[in-house]
Amino acid sequence: MSLQTTGGAAGAPPSEQTVRRPRRPGRGADGPDHDARGPRGSRLGSHLFLLALVLYFITPLWWLVVGSTKSNSGLFASSSSPLWFADDFAFVDNVQQLWTYQGGIYFTWLGNSFFYALAAGVGATILALFAGYGFAKYRFRGRNAAFALLLGSVMVPLTALVIPTFVLLAEMDLVNTRWAVILPSLLSPLGVYLVRVYTQDVVPDEMLDAARVDGAGELRLFFQVALPLLRPAIVTVLLLTVVATWNNYFLALTMVRSPELLPITVGLAQWQALSSGGAGGETLWNLVVTGAFLSIIPLVVAFLALQRYWQGGLALGAIK
Repeated sequence: MSLQTTGGAAGAPPSEQTVRRPRRPGRGADGPDHDARGPRGSRLGSHLFLLALVLYFITPLWWLVVGSTKSNSGLFASSSSPLWFADDFAFVDNVQQLWTYQGGIYFTWLGNSFFYALAAGVGATILALFAGYGFAKYRFRGRNAAFALLLGSVMVPLTALVIPTFVLLAEMDLVNTRWAVILPSLLSPLGVYLVRVYTQDVVPDEMLDAARVDGAGELRLFFQVALPLLRPAIVTVLLLTVVATWNNYFLALTMVRSPELLPITVGLAQWQALSSGGAGGETLWNLVVTGAFLSIIPLVVAFLALQRYWQGGLALGAIK
């Protein structure tokens, strides 16, 4: 008569027996069980933190949207909330005043900002593209020293360069011209750095060497092999330089004096100073707020239209 145990015969080695161990609380079959409240609580904290950040960044924009629909009296009325619309919807009237005040010079300023930002953005992107590609794919004497000097220039505040730039352009008789705003904006050390880093990651040397073996020249390598892969970097540098030129207030304030050459930032600042002048000045706060709101719409549209190129660049990096 043989005595059997659960899972095997008597006398079998321990490794062949089925031993059922009691399950400890808080421990699963494959490892410790996480408390359901722990991850859920951490996710809730992360969501609340992100919600606070969204409110922090959206609130000024929402105030600008609401303020553009109010008249001068509605902006300072104690009965209306600053973050909600007033009873009188004055957005259309504000736009009409922008169109007629001082001969519609607001839209002249807006056109100047478009021209400065587009010309400087495209020019700075082209220069940064050539320079970044050269730093990434060519070996030449002094390359590391030149790139270190370039990175050092990123740390220099732009306002510190305005006065030397003004003296230089004054010697060339370019002050109070459109070139005085465009030429200094063509230099983008940060754009060169971004293009170099991105080129090193997405343009392999083996691909270029294979194209050279097939008889492709350096220009054909750049335009037909490397350039299609650099599209996300191009869009990134273009948007950064366009936004930087659009928002550059101090450079245009120093270089330009004629009202018909001012960008939108300097023009609105002059209206704000006129409104703050007291009893002797005009009250243009509704025009300042409405003009500021209209001036950010092109940048928002440009970002939303070009963000798919960033998504394509992220997917390319994930595949790589």
